[in-house]
Amino acid sequence: MKNPEKVIEYVVEWLRSYAEQSGMKGFVVGVSGGIDSAVTSTLCSKTGLPVIALEIPIHQAANQVSRAQEHLQWLSARFDNVTTNTISLTGVFDAFQKRLPTTDEQQQQFLSLANTRARFRMATLYYFAALHRYLVAGTGNKVEDFGVGFYTKYGDGGVDLSPIADLNKTEVFEIAAHLEVIQSIQTAAPTDGLWYDGRTDEDQLGASYPEMEWAMEALAQKLPESKMNSRQKEVLNIYQEHHRKNKHKMNPIPVCMIPKSL
Repeated sequence: MKNPEKVIEYVVEWLRSYAEQSGMKGFVVGVSGGIDSAVTSTLCSKTGLPVIALEIPIHQAANQVSRAQEHLQWLSARFDNVTTNTISLTGVFDAFQKRLPTTDEQQQQFLSLANTRARFRMATLYYFAALHRYLVAGTGNKVEDFGVGFYTKYGDGGVDLSPIADLNKTEVFEIAAHLEVIQSIQTAAPTDGLWYDGRTDEDQLGASYPEMEWAMEALAQKLPESKMNSRQKEVLNIYQEHHRKNKHKMNPIPVCMIPKSL
């Protein structure tokens, strides 16, 4: 990235302008203790408009909770327009899980419940957004939102606007450094925080973010496989498989169009 400061100014003005034009008063951002939500919440805060930064833990790992809490304190100390809160949904999630019928599909149930956690958080963000006429700001980056579809449909993918979705993950880290986001977040391995075993994004994707960004660009540039080494070919296949499986998230919802003759 040539000029992080100019990018920050551009995004902040874009956020402010969008809120004003839409007649909304501010922003709600979910804070997880990860780099994307830290950058998004900081950019929203720099608009000067009211911001509610929410930590919404559901059986969260202790290090994720501590990073989120440290970031909320950092935001509050820097910006007078920020209100922070922690809304634990662990009890709600456990009560919901107890009401579910038993199933033999254990692996699929784990995935379904992980996505349910993200959807509970989305509902919580929109509660506060509707209460105050605020916008829910998304925290997805470019390779997640448009490359591999690494998000939950109607979970963290359910937002009003996406301020960092044209930035790759590596660029988000550059912006974070320029914003002086706390070091514990800048150095933490990216994770969606939806699993009990603490798996990272790289564990789930099978490749690092720089590798995924390379694959996204290689496809855009139509780089021939003859110019790739064995790892690059493997990464390209991983990327394409994620993109294929998750394309339904990135495409508009299909609509059954009734013929006029009927």
